[in-house]
Amino acid sequence: MKSCTHIYCGDGKGKTTAAIGLAVRARGSGKKVLITRFLKTDHSGEVKALSGLPDIIVTPCEKSFGFFSRMSQEQKKEAGIYYSQLLEATLNKAVRENFDLLVLDEIMAVCNFGLVEEKRVLEFLSARPEGLEVVLTGRDPSENLVETADYVSEIRKVKHPYDKGIQARRGIEY
Repeated sequence: MKSCTHIYCGDGKGKTTAAIGLAVRARGSGKKVLITRFLKTDHSGEVKALSGLPDIIVTPCEKSFGFFSRMSQEQKKEAGIYYSQLLEATLNKAVRENFDLLVLDEIMAVCNFGLVEEKRVLEFLSARPEGLEVVLTGRDPSENLVETADYVSEIRKVKHPYDKGIQARRGIEY
């Protein structure tokens, strides 16, 4: 079976939600799923919910660096090392343990911020095992990523409560 690359991108809410929905669908069909989250802590509701499902592995996010715009140069360097190592460990695990679906949540952000080399992501996508489906999420995918992908779904914000000063709510936005 040919595997495909999916991108969920855009400025709207729901990119991670779409990826998690696909992960649950894949698991419901007997597939083994690996999810790695970049730039996010493990305090989101989906992490707890997914931890109860066998054969959906969510890689723990062991370090938090805060918002990129607030990081010092030293923190950015440390974050780059951490996220590059996290990516390598994830890619190796996906191949070594024969996963069927790999979700790289917010991978576009870490690439766009220069914390992970996009070139490495592209190399992996072109050389991955034939049966490994891959989902990439985040804003502003590069032309190279869009060209490489089989699916590109843009989630566009039309209206959001944040515009009215309503902060993110547990169980809804995270």
